[in-house]
Amino acid sequence: MKPMILIIEDDAELAYLLKQHLERGGRYEVEIALTGEEGLRALARRRPNALILDVNLPEMNGFELCRRLRLESATRRLPILMLTARTSESDKVLGLNLGADDYVTKPFSLRELEARVQALLRRTQEEDEPTFLYDDGTLYLNPAHFIVKVEGREIKLTRKEFALLALLARNPGRTLTREYLLDRIWGLAYYGDTRTLDVHVRNLRKKLGVEGYIETVVGVGYRFRPRRQEPADASP
Repeated sequence: MKPMILIIEDDAELAYLLKQHLERGGRYEVEIALTGEEGLRALARRRPNALILDVNLPEMNGFELCRRLRLESATRRLPILMLTARTSESDKVLGLNLGADDYVTKPFSLRELEARVQALLRRTQEEDEPTFLYDDGTLYLNPAHFIVKVEGREIKLTRKEFALLALLARNPGRTLTREYLLDRIWGLAYYGDTRTLDVHVRNLRKKLGVEGYIETVVGVGYRFRPRRQEPADASP
C-alpha cells in the first residue's frame, strides 16, 4: 500500500500544490485539512504514515496541535514535519521540544520537502524494526514495544528521543559523533544545526532523571555509559 500523508495547512493553494507534487508518480496518497480541527477529524478517521503540519493555523496553531498529538497514545509516534514562515531559532526549538521530527522554513523547494518526507518514512521503518532489550535494574529499554522505564516507572519519550536513546544504548561505551547521530536520527544533512541534537539530549536527560547514562564528549559527541557491562534480558 502507498504511504498516506496528511497535510494540515490553511493556505489552500500551497496545500494542493504539495498534494499534487507528492501524488505525482503514484508514490503517495495525500489528504488535506485546512484547519487544526479538520485535521483532528481526519486523524480520527484514519491514521496517516506521516503528517505535514503548518505552524500558523487559525484557531488552533500547529504548536498546540503537535502538543496534543504527542499526548495521545495513538499519535505519539506519528512522524510530524512542521512548516513555518517563522525563521527564529526559538520557534524551531519549540517545535522540536513539542515532539516534531523535522522542521522546514518557508519558502522551500518541493523536491527538498519530498526528500525530507522520504527520509522521515525511511527512518520510521528502521525504528520500528525489533532490535534489542536493555535492563540494568535501573533503566529498562524495550525498542520492540517502545517502552522505557526508570526504576520501574514508565517514561514517555517522543519517537526521536526514543530513537536517540536506543541508538546510544546499542553502542555502549562508544563515542558517537554529532554528525553520525544527526545523520542516523534526523538525516538530510542536519550537520549545521547541532542545536537539534542538543535539545533532544537535554530533554532526554531530564525525562530519565538519573545521572550517568548519556555522557557528553566535548567537541565530539555523546556516548552511553551502562551500569553493567552486559545488559540482562528481562520482561516489562
